[in-house]
Amino acid sequence: MRETRVSYRYAKSLLDLAIEKGQLEQVREDMQLVRDTVHENRDLQLLLKSPVVKTDKKQDILKAIFGGKIGVITTEFIDIITRKRREGELEIIAEAFLTQYRKNKNIVTASITTAAPLDDMLRKQVLELVRKTAGTEVELAEKVDDSLIGGFVLRVGDRQVDTSMIRQIRMLERSFSENPFIKEF
Repeated sequence: MRETRVSYRYAKSLLDLAIEKGQLEQVREDMQLVRDTVHENRDLQLLLKSPVVKTDKKQDILKAIFGGKIGVITTEFIDIITRKRREGELEIIAEAFLTQYRKNKNIVTASITTAAPLDDMLRKQVLELVRKTAGTEVELAEKVDDSLIGGFVLRVGDRQVDTSMIRQIRMLERSFSENPFIKEF
């Protein structure tokens, strides 16, 4: 997701305020809810970006959606964003906040793509292996892609481990295409 300078600044100020007030975990949960809600609802995205809908109407809609589900700090923060007419970037600001939260807590995000969903035991083993390798707390993002046939692709930062069957088949195809028995002139 794109992160603008404005979203970074709003997210940073919210992070600093949450740390100062001692409510960092509560605000993180709130911002995850906000990000997921806006991301999953296309009508809400269009409404927030619409210049036709008035600011006070947008505030009322956001209060109706999130009222009682998020804390006071997050509610006031969303109110400020709406008054500053930045409600269209609410999802981006929430994502920027979560990125800064992970950086503040020294949490690494690892993504694993498998041919079938991971069971709990395997998920635990992968998390433990990545924790040992990274030397820090790990957040695991899972994705299922049946085109891998088998195996997995694990990405942590700029490193990648690809043990998928499709990769091995492609490597085999490549080696067969390089026929060492035909003499080239």
